[in-house]
Amino acid sequence: MWLTIALTLISTTVGTPAVEKRASRTSAPAGCLSVQAGATTSGWYQTISAALASLSGTGSACIFIYPGTYNEQITITYGGPLTIYGSTTDSGTYKSNTVNINHTISSPEAGNLDASSTLQVKSSNFRLYNVNVVNGYGQGAQAVALTANGDKQGYYGCKFDGYQDTLYAKAGYQYYSNCYIAGATDYIFGNAAAWFGECTIASKAGGAITANSRETATDPAWYVIDHSTITSVSGASLSKNVYLGRPWRVLARVIYQYSTLTGVVAPAGWTTLAADATPIFEEYSNTGDGSDTGSRVTETVATSAVTKSQLWPNGYSWIDTSY
Repeated sequence: MWLTIALTLISTTVGTPAVEKRASRTSAPAGCLSVQAGATTSGWYQTISAALASLSGTGSACIFIYPGTYNEQITITYGGPLTIYGSTTDSGTYKSNTVNINHTISSPEAGNLDASSTLQVKSSNFRLYNVNVVNGYGQGAQAVALTANGDKQGYYGCKFDGYQDTLYAKAGYQYYSNCYIAGATDYIFGNAAAWFGECTIASKAGGAITANSRETATDPAWYVIDHSTITSVSGASLSKNVYLGRPWRVLARVIYQYSTLTGVVAPAGWTTLAADATPIFEEYSNTGDGSDTGSRVTETVATSAVTKSQLWPNGYSWIDTSY
């Protein structure tokens, strides 16, 4: 029997988030479809794709995935609110995840970035908990693990692993909490209004982390990386060899705030991509060996942190506030 522990440590220091150990989730919540590789139980599904195909209408739905590696390429287009849970002994972190969705194909092979995605989510009002998503292509071409292309999408305790273009935060309001994101080149990219909170962002080789594609002054696209850790994957030696971002489009907008920037971060901080770009690249109240902004280039001085209300002026009641 699992002992459920709810421990919340709250600091009065401004900008310090609450830390909470959450309970295990190892069986399907009431009303959820169940997925298990090789399942023989009546009403259960052997693949995630089969469970998704069974959904119809626009009502709220949920799917629970039992431990295993699911070698699938998945596109989600469900018309109503949808939550997918992966089995875990600690729902508050990616570290205890037991569900893996794996696929290997590059963008040139697939025809475009979206088509290379291991998981492509086109639905709005979508939540994913405690699932690892991997594109195993590796070095040599763009190859997407997740394309998030819908409004009010939330990803909680998930792991996204690739090399170039791992996480395509393409469009809409998006929230990533307590996630692990790994890659080497432009591995968080796109045009979403996305908040990355308490995430570990780990580079596999030298290169830029973000490639934001904001193009106009009225475009709400913004990457806010908050209370996160910028580091390298285990075994990689990348001292001063990682850039916080480069502009995929001319008005790219990114801020790192209240985060730990380790020694992997290059003194220049930011680098170039789009011709004649005038990006808004900001840093605010960060710590760590890579946080000194004295030698930064193409940086806009931030006078305050960005809030969720600034990022999402239409509201954010859709996020799971327990994260």
